[in-house]
Amino acid sequence: MPVSHHHFENGLSLFTEPQPGAETAAVGFFVRVGSRDEAPAEMGASHFLEHMAFRGTTHRDAEDLNRELDALGGQNNAFTSQEITAFHAQVMPADVPRAVALLAELLEPALDDEAFDLERRVVLEEIEMYEDRPASRLQDALFERHYPGHGLGHRVLGTPESVGGLTAEHLRRYFRGNYTADRIRVAIAGRFDPGKAHEAVAHATHAWSPGPATPARAPVHRASGDDAIRDAGLNRHYFAVIAPGPSAQDPRRYAARVLADLIGGEEGSRLYWSLLEPGIAEEAELAALPHDGTGSLLGFAAAAPEAADEVERVFLETLDALRDGIGADELERAKCKLATAMAVQAESPVIRMTELGCQGCYLAAPPDRDEEIAGLRAVTRSDIRELIEAYPFAPRTLLRLGPTVTGEG
Repeated sequence: MPVSHHHFENGLSLFTEPQPGAETAAVGFFVRVGSRDEAPAEMGASHFLEHMAFRGTTHRDAEDLNRELDALGGQNNAFTSQEITAFHAQVMPADVPRAVALLAELLEPALDDEAFDLERRVVLEEIEMYEDRPASRLQDALFERHYPGHGLGHRVLGTPESVGGLTAEHLRRYFRGNYTADRIRVAIAGRFDPGKAHEAVAHATHAWSPGPATPARAPVHRASGDDAIRDAGLNRHYFAVIAPGPSAQDPRRYAARVLADLIGGEEGSRLYWSLLEPGIAEEAELAALPHDGTGSLLGFAAAAPEAADEVERVFLETLDALRDGIGADELERAKCKLATAMAVQAESPVIRMTELGCQGCYLAAPPDRDEEIAGLRAVTRSDIRELIEAYPFAPRTLLRLGPTVTGEG
């Protein structure tokens, strides 16, 4: 069914997509703030706030809050990215109004000093955990090098130093400045009563106020480079490359998704046949990452150390070979695969809710499923050629992580 939009007087936006054939509903509150919006000294504040929401609200303590969330009987969770912080739940249709009320309450955190000190330990442990994951470590370092001095180069979790320097009062100020009604989007998908859902959102958020005009995000500046990090404790070699791509608002984002799948999709892509199917690499992929006003094309590969040079050579040759064009058959295969995957995913209320909420942070009117599929289906070879001319995988930043590479740590 079509996506419905409602923009409340306080600036909050509601996007709903009923799916009568679904058995559940998914509700999400999306705040247009993330690590990109943080000052270097407060890196990790958005993610820390996500944690603190579950440590108690202005209405109840953490134990009572989490008991109520568990009583919904579904799944509830949260995430923070470079540009969005979200809180969501999947519930039975009759419980949508209750889920709306509880998720809205999460956006009214108590942020008391004692809970802050307890949660800081949890966040620091999470930072250490992700440092033990080579792919996460590599991506953080890659973005830092590609976006030097820019918010997109910030680590979502922050660093031990930045998180260690935060205070509860700092978080309270950060919350007041960013969790305003005009920066919040609510998305609901699945089986639910639209009228009751609208009423629940209006009731839960009527006292929220808009903030001052949201400033435009800082213009992007990038760096190119070729670097390596040696870690003798690893037994695999990891390689990543990043270059500019279309933004979340750019109509060429559809062509970028098709191109990324054609080059580095899970099966049947060029990297699949050149690296994965022969067993040269264990992982090889390319993704289009749209952001607010900008975007990236991100490639990643993992292999045995002895195959590192060959994997990197084939990967980069595959990117450079796009100047020679693409075949009509491989374009149609990529479009068909993506459209089918999108149709399958759209049957999940959680996936559709997440897509609506995230797109609502970038677009005034998120497209419905049919519009998204039509956008993919409409991509032509000419569109791909124009995309490659506009985004020729340059300037690009390359980074390696492994036991035998040399370079800066």
